[in-house]
Amino acid sequence: MVDDELELLITVVVGAEHERQARAACRELVNRVGGRIVEAGDCSDEEPGCWSVTISKPSSERVSEHVTATLARAVRRFVRELGPEFGTPQVACELPTAWTVLDDPNTIGRLVPNCERVLVEAWVGGNPLTHEFAATAEDPDEVQPAAEREAPWDFEAPDVTHVLWLSVDVATDSPANAQWQARAVASRLARSAQVVECAESEPGLRRVDINLGPVVCEKPEVLQDVVRPLGREGWDMLWEGEAGAITWIAESAPANGIAALQLAVEPLRRAPATPPQVV
Repeated sequence: MVDDELELLITVVVGAEHERQARAACRELVNRVGGRIVEAGDCSDEEPGCWSVTISKPSSERVSEHVTATLARAVRRFVRELGPEFGTPQVACELPTAWTVLDDPNTIGRLVPNCERVLVEAWVGGNPLTHEFAATAEDPDEVQPAAEREAPWDFEAPDVTHVLWLSVDVATDSPANAQWQARAVASRLARSAQVVECAESEPGLRRVDINLGPVVCEKPEVLQDVVRPLGREGWDMLWEGEAGAITWIAESAPANGIAALQLAVEPLRRAPATPPQVV
């Protein structure tokens, strides 16, 4: 992956009545950064009267053997180019992406009228809109588009048996930052994801619960296959009856970023509206 290109995704959450208005509000920013709109979606179910518009553009950074540092540098460089008022942002990283959230109304309002927040992401090997992730120097798995890899689970099979939940604990005081980081993890596990809850679990730590949808899960080993794309070690699994969970906890609590992950499954016939808490 050395000297490979990075892609930047800039997602703007803007107050608008419809998609055309949301796109029009972002037109000046699109021209300013030299990108193109690749997706627009109604997010009024989470934030009434809001639309998200995602802009794509290549980064001038190139991947070296230090992939994480390169991703973070690409995000910071883009933000600095927006203007000195944005300063140097704090960047979080979970391969294959790094990101930051801009949510200061006094600055983001100069980018896009009625802007709620801006997510800036740098991706290596593809982006979550195409789900064509490739391996990096820190991920030795075979380079292959995700759509061509055989998944150990099937979210569309007619004989689905369970519902899969993802819980992400994020060290942050910002609900928006917590949700963006959790969504970045979810995008590596499933084609669709629905944030069910984002709440403070303890001071400085927010838990984001995400419904990843129905899944065929007949044995505990499937959970180990599901979390493999996250590339972490030290997962602990607990299985009882027809339900189970697999959990990862950071060795030392981060000042900002992901502190813990949990994948849990419940039988489809009695799946609750909120994820099971298995510890």
